[in-house]
Amino acid sequence: MQVILANPRGFCAGVVRAIDIVERAINLYGSPVYVRHEIVHNRHVVDTLRGKGAIFVDELDEVPEGARTVFSAHGVAKSVEAEAAARGLPVLDATCPLVTKVHNQGRRYAASGRTLILIGHAGHAEVEGTIGQVDAPIHLVQSEADVAALDLPVDAALAYITQTTLSVDDTRGIIAALNARFTDITGPNISDICYATQNRQTAVRDLCRVADVLLVVGSPNSSNSSRLREIGIDEGLPSYLVADGSAIDPRWFEGVTTVGLTAGASAPDELVDSVIAALRALGPVEVSQLDGIEETLEFSLPSELRNIPKLAATAATPVAAE
Repeated sequence: MQVILANPRGFCAGVVRAIDIVERAINLYGSPVYVRHEIVHNRHVVDTLRGKGAIFVDELDEVPEGARTVFSAHGVAKSVEAEAAARGLPVLDATCPLVTKVHNQGRRYAASGRTLILIGHAGHAEVEGTIGQVDAPIHLVQSEADVAALDLPVDAALAYITQTTLSVDDTRGIIAALNARFTDITGPNISDICYATQNRQTAVRDLCRVADVLLVVGSPNSSNSSRLREIGIDEGLPSYLVADGSAIDPRWFEGVTTVGLTAGASAPDELVDSVIAALRALGPVEVSQLDGIEETLEFSLPSELRNIPKLAATAATPVAAE
């Protein structure tokens, strides 16, 4: 069996930064460090950090007085920031800088008098945080049908922003529908949309041209991982989202000679390795990698953590098959 790896795949710069913040905070301040919501959408990552001394909570009222607190990579609403400040919680903000950029764009558009439209998935942590960061009404759209249903004048002064885990390809049809319906609408440059999401989707499309089956390593609540699987289905391949190697079903590979393998932006390399190991248990495997974009972007850490080393790796709680 040929196993071909997508390139790029796995961790993006925002995820690396968020995990580093938690690990270095534990190293500097000791455990426990409290994290509001999953630091990133991957159970393996969360379990690993829990084993190192992180405690994950749904809301700030679960954080003891004075405890070191980290906001997740998805960002939070201003009300959450205000609650932390009112309680005097020492906070480290692990919000991805590209998410922060969307917040700033939204505030600028609103300040200029434009009505905001957010392209994103209802209920996603990033969407909820973005809506809560802008002191103005925001209309959420998830599809071209939602655009048609907007109760706004055709000549209204509008602006759109997008969830970062949606690529240029994901948003193209919705943006076209907005431009077709409204006469005074603006939005960010294409280069402002998250590079990692677009790069991973482009790599998967390339992978689908040479594979018989697509495997995507990631968690079910990871928006970008789920979208990678959807792209495989759109390209006509049997496509499966797996947490790790334990989720592999040998029946998927009957008569298959080439497997395409990728990982969402919040899935670490060791989970990809576990999938390859599971495939090797089925028979001989040759692994290769597609040529692709080399990602070199790094985001700086909060100043108080820059000279603090990360914690050494520890065993994570086993991840159950999806």
